[in-house]
Amino acid sequence: MLVATAILANSLSRGVSGFLTADRCAGRYLVTVAYNMAQVGVITLVWYFQLGYDVGFTQIWWGYLEGPSLILLAITGWVIYRFRETRAMTLAQFFELRYSKRFRVMSGGVAFVSGIINYGIFPGVTARFFMALCGMPERFTLAGESFAVFPIVMVGLLALGIFMVFAGGMVSIILTDFLQGVFCFGTFVFVCFWLMAHFPWPVLERAMLAMPEGTSFVDPFGLSREKNFDILYWAISAFVLFYAARAWQGDQGYNAAPLNAHEARMAQILNGWRYRVLMLVTIIIPLAVRAFLTQPEYAEAAAPVQAALEGVSNDALRSELRTPLAMAVMLPTGILGLFIAAMLGAAVSTDEAYLHSWGSIFIQDVILPFRKKPFDPKLHTFLLKLAALGVAVFAFTFSMIYEPTQYIAMFAALTASIFVAGAGAAIIGGLYWTRGSTYGAWAAMATGMVLASGGVLVHQLPLDAWLAAADPSVLSADLISVAISARENVTGQVMGFLSMVCASAMYVGVSLLGPRTDFDLTRMLNRGRWRVEGDASIDAPATTFLEKLGLDSQFKGTDRAVTLVTLAWPLFFTILFLVGTAYALWRKANADAITSAAWSTWWFWWTWLILGTSVVVVVWFTSGGIRDVIRMVRVLRTRRVDVRDDGRVVGGVNADEVPRR
Repeated sequence: MLVATAILANSLSRGVSGFLTADRCAGRYLVTVAYNMAQVGVITLVWYFQLGYDVGFTQIWWGYLEGPSLILLAITGWVIYRFRETRAMTLAQFFELRYSKRFRVMSGGVAFVSGIINYGIFPGVTARFFMALCGMPERFTLAGESFAVFPIVMVGLLALGIFMVFAGGMVSIILTDFLQGVFCFGTFVFVCFWLMAHFPWPVLERAMLAMPEGTSFVDPFGLSREKNFDILYWAISAFVLFYAARAWQGDQGYNAAPLNAHEARMAQILNGWRYRVLMLVTIIIPLAVRAFLTQPEYAEAAAPVQAALEGVSNDALRSELRTPLAMAVMLPTGILGLFIAAMLGAAVSTDEAYLHSWGSIFIQDVILPFRKKPFDPKLHTFLLKLAALGVAVFAFTFSMIYEPTQYIAMFAALTASIFVAGAGAAIIGGLYWTRGSTYGAWAAMATGMVLASGGVLVHQLPLDAWLAAADPSVLSADLISVAISARENVTGQVMGFLSMVCASAMYVGVSLLGPRTDFDLTRMLNRGRWRVEGDASIDAPATTFLEKLGLDSQFKGTDRAVTLVTLAWPLFFTILFLVGTAYALWRKANADAITSAAWSTWWFWWTWLILGTSVVVVVWFTSGGIRDVIRMVRVLRTRRVDVRDDGRVVGGVNADEVPRR
């Protein structure tokens, strides 16, 4: 089915706009399901499996710190609405509209370099996951010659991603990601039901309550010994969710693909529902794995898994392989096959999105701005495909030489921060602040890049060994001890956060102290007399209370009801979090802390609530997505292609917005 869909997409994708943005005609449910699937790669699931295995349900409680950010993002269409109004195909194209061509090239280059380094570990992690899940050997013999399995698996997975990109660019990606998303999330819900039936709550509870003091799986106030995924980790995540909204460009095609700015905002509103399905599987699976590996009734079945894990000397690598090795034994053949197929869909969807994004950014934002004349559309599309292939070759090579030294989440946070730390300030300031200046954007990007790059080096270089071997006459023992401790305790998440704060301060400070700028946001956002999408009623000022909140005249039909119901969920749990935290701290202060058994009961009912909700969400989004697919295919078949719509900026506006002579 995926191959047939890709072939169909090839006939629908016409011109550069089709390859890069699916001609901007994707509806909200199609964008939501496909975008979430692009984000749910095997590597993402692996790092969430690591997280779930280490902290259990406590991540859910402290994750409610993100509630206010989620509400603000949804009701305002934060960043995505205004970005879609610019009609830019890439983030750096928006930077040229807002700042300058030089800044576009620089930011595009930084995005590309940080992106391919970040993506560089994806093929390796994914290949190791499938080798463990499918029980593949390290080597095999063919015609008397011995071959390593690891690189062959990587090549096979990358080839699938490249095929989807070549077939039709963003049209192929968004359609196949939708199909994979429907199957993948449906399978995840089914697997969760099966695991809950075969690993009953008393068994899971026994495994969770056996955790040492300070590493509780159920009591969010019992994490005194957790270093990586503690309260600070989630507080920073809440900030990053708001600050770095749409800054990461690994799936940038989805930012430009929505039919219009309102559809982009609705997709962002609906996005949270699919995330809740993901969160459930990343809790249930690692908890079932922990029970399988630690509880006596499973000792005999788990023995081969334990033996395999004991043979892995690297802690980071062991944490990657734990879940697939265990799931290969825990699941019966038929369900294991479904799980493997779902994980394959997750792998391909992320690969195709990242290959498309990083390859497109290199051509669009590093090469294209230097062109005095536009590329021929066929040559332009060929170069975009060639760049995607180049990204695949780099990622294969990087994964072959990379040795895991830290949790995936920390590596991802650091490498992403190289670009995101400065880009977040430039995006928010560029879309919402007329005083934001080009000098401020340069200062923010340079600051974020330098600090985040330093963080990557600190965590990747063998500094512990260097410091331990240092001459005591140069570095005292106390100073060496402090340096080693700082490296161990200042995680990639913290380093990324510090980079973002410093970059923001530089953006604001340089913009205010430098030459005064009063940028015309109305023109860049195509509003008023420059409007090219929608009618003039969109520009009418808000009058009612709901319109002032963000629910303007574009919310028609069931839009308002869907939005209010969707916002009610994070609002309810945010209030619950605030009240529950205050109550728990009060009980603790009075030497009457809430017991772990009580917390376990709460998580039992929470789990079944999310399971039931997940079934509704899968059915709801599948039906909505099918409607959007039908509409998208119809529009693509009849839409005229404007060859000027290729990502160039002419005279401060997008090339296709320049009046024809």
